[in-house]
Amino acid sequence: MDLLSIPNIKNTHSGNFFLLAGPCAIEGEEMAMKIAETLVRITDDLKIPYVFKGSFKKANRSRIDSFSGIGDEKALKILQKVSETFNVPTITDIHTNEDAAMAAQYVDVLQIPAFLVRQTDLVVAAAETGKTVNLKKGQFMSPESMKHAVQKVLDCHNEKVMVTDRGTMFGYQDMIVDYRGIPTMKQFATTVLDVTHSLQQPNQSAGVTGGRPDMIETIAKAGIAVGADGIFIETHFDPAHAKSDGANMLDLKYFDGLMRKLVAIRQTINTF
Repeated sequence: MDLLSIPNIKNTHSGNFFLLAGPCAIEGEEMAMKIAETLVRITDDLKIPYVFKGSFKKANRSRIDSFSGIGDEKALKILQKVSETFNVPTITDIHTNEDAAMAAQYVDVLQIPAFLVRQTDLVVAAAETGKTVNLKKGQFMSPESMKHAVQKVLDCHNEKVMVTDRGTMFGYQDMIVDYRGIPTMKQFATTVLDVTHSLQQPNQSAGVTGGRPDMIETIAKAGIAVGADGIFIETHFDPAHAKSDGANMLDLKYFDGLMRKLVAIRQTINTF
């Protein structure tokens, strides 16, 4: 996939990895704009191609009383405002066929959640919007099997497709990143490593997903080192009080430092 197919993406000739980053969920306009402003400043300074990420709703919840969103259209309009204000592309998850056409009116990239990536009708609905499609690898799937998900998008005459690894579940409450999967999936499509979701610890007894944010830097560095085309990171200025996935998000105050380390690793790799 050519990054230039994503509207308004910048710094594509810098030689850097590209970045999908933002809060797990859109909690309101003020928080989204605050996070976007910081991330745009950092990525512009470091010449990192950047796409703002925010879920307009959350459907895969552990409990029925978990936060699911502030309203579909309200959240999508906030994503649109982020794009227009900062001149950056945006990405959001979709969960139903109807979501595809609705979200495509507001964002530039449609993301298929890992649990749903085998849902053919959903993948086709996203592909047929003509938007770039990001396919999250199921926690239960091998890297090799993602070629079939990619082919579904290509069969819809849409070549704007990428895949994202978010770890593989070998037990009930933890996930492992198998870095052999990065070069494997790069044979099929542009490949991203989702750092923060790879560090989730789901299925906790309290019904709230846990995480290992202390390992974010380790996972991210390794992802760049093995050649990931892009990095996905969820971040928040107050993870402890975030309404979704706070346990595995990166505190926004650490974002600049981490990006500088990752850019240095990428620059080193580019010299070989």
